[in-house]
Amino acid sequence: MQTCDQDDDEVEIAVDNAAFMDEFFSQIEDIRNSIDKIDENVAEVKKLYSIILSAPTSDQKTQDDLEAITNDIKKMANNARNKLKTIERNLESEEQERVSADMRIRKSQHAVLSRKFVEVMTKYNEAQVDFRERSKGRIQRQLEITGKATTDDELEEMLESGNAAVFTAGIVDSGISKQALSEIEARHKDIVRLESSIKELHDMFVDIAMLVESQGEIVDNIEQNVSKSVDHITVAKEQTKKAVRYQTKARKKKIIIGESCAVDILVILILTNLTLQPTSVSSPCTQSCRPSAS
Repeated sequence: MQTCDQDDDEVEIAVDNAAFMDEFFSQIEDIRNSIDKIDENVAEVKKLYSIILSAPTSDQKTQDDLEAITNDIKKMANNARNKLKTIERNLESEEQERVSADMRIRKSQHAVLSRKFVEVMTKYNEAQVDFRERSKGRIQRQLEITGKATTDDELEEMLESGNAAVFTAGIVDSGISKQALSEIEARHKDIVRLESSIKELHDMFVDIAMLVESQGEIVDNIEQNVSKSVDHITVAKEQTKKAVRYQTKARKKKIIIGESCAVDILVILILTNLTLQPTSVSSPCTQSCRPSAS
């Protein structure tokens, strides 16, 4: 009886733990989808950057599209970051309460997604920096055409002003064409908007980058962790199925035992009946011992 109670307790623990892990996997899937969507948006941002750089001045629709996608990236990145931080806090507080195998799965999944998030955001940051450098190069070339050559440091000082009027004040009287001036002002505005976006994402990016760096060996062996986590997930799901099946079997245990006993009794009765039946086989000497007719 004690064994049955112990088995039932183990089943309840297994089912509760399975439900907990299902919820965890759901969170992981949400984060993964957000990161994948950010990656897709980064690809779109790169296309829009190319469109902007290929034209003397970018049209308003392109700028609106770029702003919308940039806002989406910021929103999804903040959402993914917050969820990763929540999982990190839960891992620290529940490390002694959960099964070690489950903790390994959760740590591995968290490490994989944190690394993937940093990789995607690094790609985005690289695209922004590249766009800034190319925009700055376009400004520098336009200034050279007007005969106002500038060094990188001088150009950076002009860009840091953040004010288009101040930025162009020194070149308006240099005989520059309206088209060239318009392009310089447009590139300056692009850089100002870009730097605002970079600053907004900087703290979040550093936060997650430090988290990944602090994970040490888990990050150093990220490929192995991915492989192991897939195996653990498969095992965990299989254990969940077994736990549910076991719980169902536990409820039917008495019925199964009763049916088994009934079958055993029936078999014994049949065997006993066959043993007691008289044999009807004729004696082999029946005909040979019969007296012959004289």
